[in-house]
Amino acid sequence: MIINFNIKPEDLKPAIDRMWALSGAKISSIHQHYDERLGSPVFTMEGKYTTRGWTEWTQGFQYGSSILQFEATGEQQFLEIGKEGVKGKMAPHLTHTGVHDHGFNNVSTYGNLLRLAEEGTIDIGEWEKEFYRLALKVSGTVQANRWSNIHGHGGFLYSFNGPQSLFVDTIRSVRILMLSHFMGHHLQGENDVIISMFERGLHHIAATARYNVYYGEGRDSFDEWGRTAHEYLFNVNDGRFRAPNAQQGFSGFTTWTRGLAWALCGFAEELEFLQKVPGEMFPEAISKTEIIGKIKKGAQATADFYIKNTSSDGIPLWDTGGPNVHLLEDFFGRAADPYNNIEPLDASAAAIAAQGLVRLALLLDNKDYLQAGLTTTATLLSDRFLSLNDRHQGLLLHSVYHYPNGWDYIPEGMKVPCGESSMWGDYHLRELAILLGRIIDKKPLYAFYNCLPEYKNV
Repeated sequence: MIINFNIKPEDLKPAIDRMWALSGAKISSIHQHYDERLGSPVFTMEGKYTTRGWTEWTQGFQYGSSILQFEATGEQQFLEIGKEGVKGKMAPHLTHTGVHDHGFNNVSTYGNLLRLAEEGTIDIGEWEKEFYRLALKVSGTVQANRWSNIHGHGGFLYSFNGPQSLFVDTIRSVRILMLSHFMGHHLQGENDVIISMFERGLHHIAATARYNVYYGEGRDSFDEWGRTAHEYLFNVNDGRFRAPNAQQGFSGFTTWTRGLAWALCGFAEELEFLQKVPGEMFPEAISKTEIIGKIKKGAQATADFYIKNTSSDGIPLWDTGGPNVHLLEDFFGRAADPYNNIEPLDASAAAIAAQGLVRLALLLDNKDYLQAGLTTTATLLSDRFLSLNDRHQGLLLHSVYHYPNGWDYIPEGMKVPCGESSMWGDYHLRELAILLGRIIDKKPLYAFYNCLPEYKNV
């Protein structure tokens, strides 16, 4: 990336305002025309949202987008769309025992509504607040119950692949364990054993930082500072590490960039929150200083790798080791071309990473990270990546879902996916806009834990 050191957050306000204007029409189109009997909307094909029966992990982004739209614009109809969707559709996501995505679905919906209430943006009664709290408590315990032990010490929240699988993206579902725990809840197991979700969350963060992120310390032949592996595999019989793997990337020895972005954003968020938690509240076996150090190292490593491995204007390929990357002439030295016809980009990874870069920059007072985040955001809000066509239901173009599985739509005459959107990409562009909007307006920072009165940003 060639970082633009001249751009300021307020310079992006006209582009952010334009994005919100476009966003409202997209949400309304999906609400009016998408047939929810088909399942959750996942990604677009020829500009129309479609579903994919793999796992139910995107519906929270659908209704969460409506809630964020209301937050940004004050338009009441979007709050109603979000609330009705949450009430009518989200309950099964609270007790879904087969996914690692509770932090995606339920923090984006129940969490956002409770946050808006605690921040004073919406006025609701205590019973409605308690409804959202109860949902988050339940979701946190269901997520925490997906647990595998690691040989020697600790463990992780296992992915939908099974108890052998540690996914890098689950770092962003740790939020739901934190919220549930700090709302006074706990997981109870056999014989009424009380299990701390805070402790499990911290162990999962430590495992992600240890295994999914590389630090140039010679772990294997492809060990590079900040590189991530999508999945790490463990022997379920004894909890020993076996091998890196990739579910959606090219290989376990290349970097799937959306996984990299999840790590960057998730580490930054957890660092932000855990710095606020008093040391004496940490479990006896886990030092606050030690875990903060691991998170900071992981966040900085992934941020550095992201900056090094994008186009000049901040957009990554879907995987840094894709099989045809060598055919791209000077990809890292020029602006991203989504129609390059050799390897697809993933703008959704950029939206997630930009938020992580901005958050980390504010925590560490790091100008490089801040300007990298703003550089990337400016590109995402440009005509090349923002969906200006009112017949296209997506907001952020050139998102990729699962390239190895061949699920992404490839337009006629092209060889790679392009021109389409995803529910997570659209949501995270909106979330990024909320974050920057608050910075521009000099308001308290937007954060998932603002629904906890004792920890919220003020």
